[in-house]
Amino acid sequence: MALPGPTPAHRATDLLPPDDAPVPVRRRAIGVNTWVWTSPLTDGALRGIAPRVAGWGFDVLELPVENPGDWDPATAAAVLADHGLAASVSLVMGEGRELVATDAATVRATQDYLRHVVDVARTVGAPVIGGPAYASVGRTWRLGPAEREAAYEELAEHLAPVVEHAMAAGVVVGLEPLNRYETSLVNTVDQGLEVVRRLPTAGIGLMLDVYHMNIEETDLPGAVTRAGERIAHVQVCGNDRGAPGTDHLDWRGLLAALDATGYDGPLVIESFTAENATIATAASIWRPLAPTQDAIAVDGLAYLKGLMPEPEST
Repeated sequence: MALPGPTPAHRATDLLPPDDAPVPVRRRAIGVNTWVWTSPLTDGALRGIAPRVAGWGFDVLELPVENPGDWDPATAAAVLADHGLAASVSLVMGEGRELVATDAATVRATQDYLRHVVDVARTVGAPVIGGPAYASVGRTWRLGPAEREAAYEELAEHLAPVVEHAMAAGVVVGLEPLNRYETSLVNTVDQGLEVVRRLPTAGIGLMLDVYHMNIEETDLPGAVTRAGERIAHVQVCGNDRGAPGTDHLDWRGLLAALDATGYDGPLVIESFTAENATIATAASIWRPLAPTQDAIAVDGLAYLKGLMPEPEST
């Protein structure tokens, strides 16, 4: 897939904080999800994207598994290695993937899919698979307190064999709370904790996505603090799904809260291309979020790097 050159909306220097601005203690890896440019991911698209993001200075490339067979994990591992990139992996809960309030055959098929994503992560060397591993995106229904408690019990029961498979593979499942328009089951950090606390810490934690948190949490740093040691992975973007730093979010506060939890994983920019009708509709991308898709990645990378100290030379 041919991709145009980067045309960021701002110069990188425009995105840097003032020289005297406080900075988080930890300098961490920064990644980007291939959904910024394409859906579904293919081997050819990956070969085009990987050298570009590596050249811009990213450390991690996040690979969504929309359907098994869209791209080859062994090929992906080789491509990433060639360009010095680490991997993270997104699970995708499309129509028909359900672990609660559904029939047994659907649960088994969803578990099989999630185990496949774990195997993909192991092949590409990703430590985490992240996403809403409970219900298809867009499925909503009303839940009273007793019904929610029962749903969380059912979810933990149905996730247990997936988590066991993940632990055997050395992979952690990152359960992602989504906003109220995309699910009614797990919207907040506290609700996510209600699920993951029922399962082994070594095999499952929370994937935090600041886009959803901006809608559902009243105090983003406070929510990060409550997630604490159960944070498995973090996705970032502007409050409108654009580039981090072109928005109203308190990034210094968020990153400082992450530092305090001890989370040492990457920050992965997740946004979406409007060129694919299915994904644009699913993510409600109705207008351009930046002058180009490259700008979301390039500007976001410059801003996040500007918030973090350079490593001390030895």
